Amino acid sequence: MCSCLVWMIERTQKTVRSAERPDSQAAGRFLMTGPDTGPHLMEVKRISTTEPRLNDRIRAQRCRLISDDGEQLGIFMVADALRMADEQGLDLVEIAPNAEPPVCKTMDYGKYKYEMEQKAKKARKNQTRVEVKEIKFRPKIDTHDYETKKKHVVRFLEAGAKVKVTIMFRGREMVHAERGLAILERLEADIADLAFVESKPKLEGRNMFMLVAPRKKEPVKAKPSEKKQAAADTPDEAAKPAQAADTASDGAAAKE
Repeated sequence: MCSCLVWMIERTQKTVRSAERPDSQAAGRFLMTGPDTGPHLMEVKRISTTEPRLNDRIRAQRCRLISDDGEQLGIFMVADALRMADEQGLDLVEIAPNAEPPVCKTMDYGKYKYEMEQKAKKARKNQTRVEVKEIKFRPKIDTHDYETKKKHVVRFLEAGAKVKVTIMFRGREMVHAERGLAILERLEADIADLAFVESKPKLEGRNMFMLVAPRKKEPVKAKPSEKKQAAADTPDEAAKPAQAADTASDGAAAKE
């Protein structure tokens, strides 16, 4: 009996702490107890902290009302503001709950929420995301492994991603950190036509880092000789219709 009571108290404390958290996602029926009520079931509703209060959920008695087209209407009782919003077929949304009095606006909340979601989706679509890949080297790497890892670096750069090059030291290899620096400088020279060093090599703990980013591709410009050739071909092509017209007129004159 004693152990059951202890379990009920611990469960009650956990439930109360969960329900009091503003970001709690707990919902359902829980066993609660108190000094006067004893064990009983209490329903804990899901608490939302992201969406504003709507319509009957607004707890203030008065509010500063704004119409759906942005016009300041003044201070109204919330009951009157709800009646006005209901007559227009709109929702009453509390947009500034911390103001005195709170600011409410009449709007079609479903439509407003849909438009905000579409704007956020469009912004994410237009956002350019730069991916950072990582390639790890060892200070005693041989030539074949170096070439293989360099190919991976080139592939990542050609795909438009930045590459974080890491030299990993172990044990007494830290004494000869210049070997890792030599590998980074060698890699920098090998990929100089594809990338530039965005972050110079630096030593942190037992690792040495360098960040390289791809160069922007410049548009290919036409050579001067090609431009001259195109300009020379243009008059000939323009003259062909005129020659055809002269030939047609000569043929008609011959028939007459």
